[in-house]
Amino acid sequence: HWAFTTGHASNWHPLTWLSHALDCQLFGQRAGAHHLVSVVFHAANALLLFVVLRRMTGAVWRSGLVAALFALHPLHVESVAWVSERKDVLSGFFFLLTLWAYAGYVSRVECRGEGGKSEIPKDSALRVRRSSLYYGLALLGFGLGLMSKPMLVTLPFILLLLDYWPLGRVTGGECRVSSVAASGERQDFKLETVFRLVLEKLPFLALSVISSVVTFNAQQKGGAVSTSLTVGARVANAVMSYIRYLAKTSWPVKLSVLYPHPGHWPAGQVAGAAVILAAVFVAVLALARRRPYLAVGWLWFFGALVPVIGLVQVGIQSMADRYTYLPGIGLFMMVVWGVGELVLSHGPQDDRTFEWATGILAWAAVAVCAVLTEFQLRNWRDSEALFRHAVQVTKNNYLAYNNLGYYLSGRGKIAEAMENYRKSLEIDPNYEDARNNLGYALAGQKKYAEAIAQYEAALRIRPKHVEVHNNLGNALAEIGKTEEAMQHYRLVLEQKPDHADAHNNLGISLAMQGKVEEAIGHFQAAIRFKPNYASAHSNLGNALAAQHKLDEAIKEYQESLRLKPDDAQAHNNLGNVLAELGRADEAIQQYTEALRLNADNPEAHFNLGMVLVRQGKRQEAAAHYTEALRLKPDYTEARRQLESTPFVPRN
Repeated sequence: HWAFTTGHASNWHPLTWLSHALDCQLFGQRAGAHHLVSVVFHAANALLLFVVLRRMTGAVWRSGLVAALFALHPLHVESVAWVSERKDVLSGFFFLLTLWAYAGYVSRVECRGEGGKSEIPKDSALRVRRSSLYYGLALLGFGLGLMSKPMLVTLPFILLLLDYWPLGRVTGGECRVSSVAASGERQDFKLETVFRLVLEKLPFLALSVISSVVTFNAQQKGGAVSTSLTVGARVANAVMSYIRYLAKTSWPVKLSVLYPHPGHWPAGQVAGAAVILAAVFVAVLALARRRPYLAVGWLWFFGALVPVIGLVQVGIQSMADRYTYLPGIGLFMMVVWGVGELVLSHGPQDDRTFEWATGILAWAAVAVCAVLTEFQLRNWRDSEALFRHAVQVTKNNYLAYNNLGYYLSGRGKIAEAMENYRKSLEIDPNYEDARNNLGYALAGQKKYAEAIAQYEAALRIRPKHVEVHNNLGNALAEIGKTEEAMQHYRLVLEQKPDHADAHNNLGISLAMQGKVEEAIGHFQAAIRFKPNYASAHSNLGNALAAQHKLDEAIKEYQESLRLKPDDAQAHNNLGNVLAELGRADEAIQQYTEALRLNADNPEAHFNLGMVLVRQGKRQEAAAHYTEALRLKPDYTEARRQLESTPFVPRN
């Protein structure tokens, strides 16, 4: 139910969520298995592409070459190597299944196969049933594809292109497959036929409209739609992006996980790019009747990119490698069929050597793609390699610096992480995530005043940033400003009632004020929204212990330690409850484990000493009191207990 109703990540793609859920059910958190599923989908897509093109065109080697380029082009690494980008390979799978079913529908409604006429009368019940079945399968595949990634909304347009070439349906005659696809036979339009073909696509178009509305609504609600760029800036970036996609496809080097949006492109560059695009349009349309594959391939590429070209700006990227996953097929078709026709038309007649040489060169290009793909895969081996490469091959990539810093912070390289956050802010001082992360790093160094300054700056940029409010609350709590901290936690919960961390943090503040019952409610809410939240279980245990509900407290501590066995403080707190219940040996076991995990815990030393005294082990107890005082010289109770232990000689 959640998959079909959520707008999480500013998208509606329930089938993608179900795919991830199934992976988690089958493989747990084993990343390699999740990767393998995406690789299998990509391999299946390459095979499907070959089958579809072979069925539509009858050209085996050309279809194979297009499929090989699709399978091994470096631009497609992002779609496969990025586990959470499953929607590309999944939607691609249903897209190609739709084309396969559509080809089956066409062959049954108009002809039987590669240039042959059907032996089944057009009005026979069997033929109608078969064609209806394939049409229904195509419509189903399209619907599933849209539920995987709504970028597929342009598929009705692509079906019309395929009707022109290679299916040859716009002529109004019998379906001609291989004869049209492999030659330069003239293609003439018949308007009544075109009108019929458009009507045939109306159910597909209806699905596209519904998907577009749902997607735009999800993106707006998720705050992904940017309104900061003018229409002119968006159009300029779209024009430049088409040229950049052409360049990256032709010469796939300096690929990056993110290409930052420049905001505004120089007018001269935009004008030059527009001239190039216009020239290509004029050329392919002029050649459309004799070389239909050029127009179809170009319009496939151009049209399939429209939903993500940036006319409606979603996210901060100017372009993305993953967006070429299906549009790139059009360019591959242009090149492969174009070179093939060139060889047949202008090469030496009956010269098998020339044909073999051309074939070797073509497959050498595939081999080059494979090598470049291998190099690109190395950049995806981990987040550090990915974002270090991004900052090397792009300019002003503030997000890459921020993400690199985040990765380094998680590896304990705080100084280097902070350096990257600051580089990110040098490029874009208004990047609130970098300010939040820098603040978090400063708070980890107990520089709370500096951390608070960063959080407040981030909130001036984005006042409703829930993570910043939560982190600011934590920093304020650390310097004793509990009431102010609680205000920020409550602001978080007003915007996001299921924010487990804010519930947990508010519960801690309430418990410190003696409002234990209210605190328990928030700890329970944190656990409800995040069942495996070890800290919330531990804090709930503390609150229950304060109410002398010791058996319930023990259960919470045990659950906390099941989730996080190396939590020294939870071991210490569990020891306290066990000691209060008179279960001294179990308490000693917990204190000992706490000290094994953190030998510098004065409270654990003191608590262990107290239990040892009750067992008559005063000498051992005194040693722990002494250690507690060494770690915390103002530990008054430890000093009093040490002085009251008569069997310890004093200096």
